[in-house]
Amino acid sequence: QLQLVESGGGLVQPGGSLRLSCAASGFTFSSYAIGWLRQAPGKEREGVSCINKDGDSTNYADSVKGRFTISRDNAKNTVYLQMNNLKPEDTAIYYCAVKVHCRLSVRAWGQGTQVTVSS
Repeated sequence: QLQLVESGGGLVQPGGSLRLSCAASGFTFSSYAIGWLRQAPGKEREGVSCINKDGDSTNYADSVKGRFTISRDNAKNTVYLQMNNLKPEDTAIYYCAVKVHCRLSVRAWGQGTQVTVSS
């Protein structure tokens, strides 16, 4: 059974950092792209970043470029999102998701992890 479990969220002050993890199981992890998406209160879910199956191609939303870094460890079936210089507008529930390719739609979601940026 496919499963994605996010962790690493929490409360952080503006300018701080967090690293989110997405642990995957139940499918051939190294054959799929993995994306991070987020949903803030009252807003639609938006794409944040995506990494291809081999880990050699990534993309980022303009709002996080230069601050967030996505990476993956196929030996550990885990994708990471390093978030630096966090801003209050980064507050959201962050979800990881399985995609056949970063340009295609989501196949499955995790349960999400809350990130709150506030002083």
